[in-house]
Amino acid sequence: MREQSVQTKAVVTVSEMARMCGLSRPRFYQLIEAGVFPQPVYSVANRRPIYLEDSQKVCLEVRRRNCGVNGQPVLYYARGHPLPTQPKPPTRTAKVKPPKANNHADLLDGLAALGLTTTAAEVEAAIKAAYPAGMNGTDQGEVLRAVFLHLKRQNAGGSVGR
Repeated sequence: MREQSVQTKAVVTVSEMARMCGLSRPRFYQLIEAGVFPQPVYSVANRRPIYLEDSQKVCLEVRRRNCGVNGQPVLYYARGHPLPTQPKPPTRTAKVKPPKANNHADLLDGLAALGLTTTAAEVEAAIKAAYPAGMNGTDQGEVLRAVFLHLKRQNAGGSVGR
């Protein structure tokens, strides 16, 4: 058990005694006021609350037995250990966004099916021209149609086949 491996010293502060017992300093003070742990003695030189070696052993025994010096049982909250009745929270994995080239690959395939061969750079330029504010939630078929029409307009007239 953790408390049995704690070495006592000649004198410790209240903060150090709380650490030795595995409690926070405010909780340790609450338990002193409730009579669970013995009161510290005060150093004559600086009026600082301290625990002598015999009081340290009493505090560690109180913590080990869960029974205060006032005779009342005490339950401690074990920090860092999840309760057995609580399910472990699911871990979230980061969603990987597909690269932009894959989005244009679908468009390139669609344009090729419509008989139009083009490059990814031309498709990107057509998307920026057709959707300057972005394609937020626009149907993929509508995007294909708009890009197809934009590219056809560019190649209309005397520029076709050059």
